[in-house]
Amino acid sequence: MMLKKLALAATVSMLATGAYAECAFENDVPLSSLTAGFEAWKSATDAMAECGNFEAELDQEFREKQPEAFAADPSLYAIGGVSNGTLTPLLNAGTIRPLNDLVAEYGQHLAPNQLIQVNGDIMAVAMMVNTQHLMYREDIFEDLGLEVPTTYDEVLEVAAAIQEAGVVDYPLGATMAAGWNLAQDFNNMFVGFGGEFVNDDNTPAVNSEAGVQALEMMKALTEYMDPEYLTSDSTYVQQQFQQGKIAMANLWASRAGAMNDEAESEVVGLVAGASAPAAVEGGIPATTLWWDGIVIAANITDEEAEAAFRVAMEGIDTEMVTAHNDDAIWLIDGYEPTPLAQGAIATAMANPPAYPSTTQMGLMHTAIGNNVADFLTGAKEAEATLEAIEADYTTAAEEAGLL
Repeated sequence: MMLKKLALAATVSMLATGAYAECAFENDVPLSSLTAGFEAWKSATDAMAECGNFEAELDQEFREKQPEAFAADPSLYAIGGVSNGTLTPLLNAGTIRPLNDLVAEYGQHLAPNQLIQVNGDIMAVAMMVNTQHLMYREDIFEDLGLEVPTTYDEVLEVAAAIQEAGVVDYPLGATMAAGWNLAQDFNNMFVGFGGEFVNDDNTPAVNSEAGVQALEMMKALTEYMDPEYLTSDSTYVQQQFQQGKIAMANLWASRAGAMNDEAESEVVGLVAGASAPAAVEGGIPATTLWWDGIVIAANITDEEAEAAFRVAMEGIDTEMVTAHNDDAIWLIDGYEPTPLAQGAIATAMANPPAYPSTTQMGLMHTAIGNNVADFLTGAKEAEATLEAIEADYTTAAEEAGLL
């Protein structure tokens, strides 16, 4: 429920600098961070770099690198960018530190819904909410007289009409790159069909009617996508939009601002947002809610931790948000919702579930990402694919002591 409250309240490059442009203090402790590579993190880490002695690594593969990097002693990074889907491995390994004292000293300005608490300790500070929701070419919809789809059956109907009109290369884009992205698209559709990932005793539960329905809908959608959809991640879909190659996609809210970036987008002012479509008529949006924020490594000195937290606070302050308002749905004072944020806000208000921040879900996510492509390529039938997911999850859960 933590993320839902956050959402409702919100109604690879290396960077280094020795400048102290707008930072409230001059940092003299060498620091580094590892975060995702989308625009909001670039804006936040650029602001951190203004304090000096700071390097930011922005990498879309950060979720694979962080656990080992933070487990090193000393940690390879002082600051980590996490979400409710990537915080859990660091918590389980004990490689990030409680922030209670640092928040009391340097974080009095933080809103209560930014403080991510686990067992009474503040373990992360959220800076934004995020969700995948429908983005679409408003001009194409108007020209063809199309209604914005509210269900995935309607998405298929609209995609067929756009394909027949031949106005774009592909009616649809999707974050279906094999692995993590593909698993997340399955997760969205699965919860939309009412699926439960695990039972109360931690045994898997995806081999169900909802699992079959999710796979079949995903397969139907691929008929209107670039044939290379299994290599399509968030950046790929963003660029498809910007280059005028697609008409709609269920894409992360954090990518919306890039549509109006005049330096790289050919569709400035043409992309609009709406709630994520439902999998079933009258159902919740087929998506999950997320937050992104910062953590501080455990395996660094107290001096480094203090400096890291102060630098991080400079990166996620009102001044940064004022300069980069459109980059995210910020949870920071000073944020003004934009038209492109309306789709994410509408999605959040329709009460989809928060992505589960659990060890079980981490194992399930990996199992799903390793197997769904076999169904989409025709290598396995739906039931065999779901059986393989459950087998992989069961093996991993036994090794983790969950079963």
